[in-house]
Amino acid sequence: MFIAILDLRTTAADRQLALAQLDSEKDEIRSMPGNLDFRVYADRDDAEAVTVLHEWADENSFAGYLGSSAFARSGAVLRPLVTAPPVSRRFRAALLETV
Repeated sequence: MFIAILDLRTTAADRQLALAQLDSEKDEIRSMPGNLDFRVYADRDDAEAVTVLHEWADENSFAGYLGSSAFARSGAVLRPLVTAPPVSRRFRAALLETV
């Protein structure tokens, strides 16, 4: 499994636009080959923070997403809204169990 956690910052006024863009792409992203989950979170304590959690079957699946039109569309909308460089942490993981 491959997990990517993206943290980005916008102004408080622009956060809704960023969330709306990410939400508008979620069904397409979730239907991509190898996608296991895609979740978008608005930080409850920081009105300028957004986190995106990706779970993919493998790195190749994630690479497919990075080359997708959904990724390009979101980037075109989000780049002008972010106030600091986004931070993407990426992990190789093994699922131990689902309970």
